Amino acid sequence: MGCDGSVLLDSTPGNPSEKENIANANRLRGFEVIDEAKAEIEATCPQTVACADILAFAARDSACRLGGIYYAVPAGRRDGRVSRKDEPTHNNIPSPLFNLRQLTDNFARKGLSIDDMVTLSGAHSIGVSHCSAFSNRLYSFSTTNPQDPSLDQAFASNLKSQCPSRTNNPNPTVPLDFITPNRLDNKYYQNLQYGRVLLTSDQSLMTSPSTIATVRKFGREGGVWAERFAGAVVRMGLIDVLTGSDGEIRKNCRVIN
Repeated sequence: MGCDGSVLLDSTPGNPSEKENIANANRLRGFEVIDEAKAEIEATCPQTVACADILAFAARDSACRLGGIYYAVPAGRRDGRVSRKDEPTHNNIPSPLFNLRQLTDNFARKGLSIDDMVTLSGAHSIGVSHCSAFSNRLYSFSTTNPQDPSLDQAFASNLKSQCPSRTNNPNPTVPLDFITPNRLDNKYYQNLQYGRVLLTSDQSLMTSPSTIATVRKFGREGGVWAERFAGAVVRMGLIDVLTGSDGEIRKNCRVIN
């Protein structure tokens, strides 16, 4: 699993794609935006710009629109021909239940540093999480503490009202950042310091002096975080890319040529 546009491929008979993985199904959206961009580009420059590049540009434009964060995107990627359902959660996408050591190891396997990890975690300033990803912190944290003691009490009470232990809604969603849910900013780091984040993996950044120092710095200095975020996203966008004669340039991002 790398930056080869494999997540854009639809499933085929007998081969469920990454879209069907539990980490992606009913969570990833916006595929139609990539489809529209690809169609316009193909009409002008057939088989010139890969879907993987379009996805990277779309991510940059989203960061710019939601947070005023702009950065140059290296281009020249090619598209992968394989997408497997189990790939995202096979040592690739970190679990929301990870502790700091597990997170660090996960990012290190992709060539990313601890600083990159803390910086990229700020992307949780936007988006939502299903209650199932953090309900253990509310109701079954440990045998001695049903509720995670690191959670702010008022915040936890609010979460319980949105994610009751018994509900007819199969899996409600909650904003990852309750202060500025539609703005890519440093409020995530401020929330983190007061126990007002959803995921175990996020709260784990407050369990080591080195990561705590970075969290506090980013909470104070949004501009510093934004600059580092741009650099970290570029580094992440270079993970396992296909170039040269590897892969292909798809005509349609949902299917291989």
